[in-house]
Amino acid sequence: MHRLLLSAALVVAVGLSGCSTVNAPLPRAGTTSGKEPTPPTGDYVQLANPGDAEQIVLYAYGLLGTGYRFGGRNPEAGLDCSGMVSYIVEQVSGVRLPHNAAQIAAKTRVIDADSLQPGDLVFFNTLNRPYSHMGIYLGDGKFIHAPSSKGRVRVERMDNRYFARRFDGARSLQSDS
Repeated sequence: MHRLLLSAALVVAVGLSGCSTVNAPLPRAGTTSGKEPTPPTGDYVQLANPGDAEQIVLYAYGLLGTGYRFGGRNPEAGLDCSGMVSYIVEQVSGVRLPHNAAQIAAKTRVIDADSLQPGDLVFFNTLNRPYSHMGIYLGDGKFIHAPSSKGRVRVERMDNRYFARRFDGARSLQSDS
């Protein structure tokens, strides 16, 4: 019985750490807070090896079709958006990211959308809350993500009407030098 209660508590804890920020105040519908996540002073998470960005993209393609699971952080059980990103980055580089899109945005370097390179991160406001969804930029105007709709990791276009209207910004794990 103790093991069952412990398992249930773990499931609840993992579920609460999914893509979106739990208990964050919601802006009025149709608006965003206008606030960038506050990054640590010059201490962004960065990949040590420049080739890791390409490996992140290749690894992401290998997860196409993986099932969605809120709070999921491994392909066997299912992935949510931030779980997919943090899992891939850790597998490729050993860098462990938070399991929360807004927290990942706060720990990574802001870049212009025009500067997106394969392996960079893209963020969306899908829940009337900034940085509530994310994916990995693949190049050619496409990104890969773990959406809750249709339940599978898939590729989307950045200019897709749904995502283009909800684009919240881009971040990079690569150094700015």
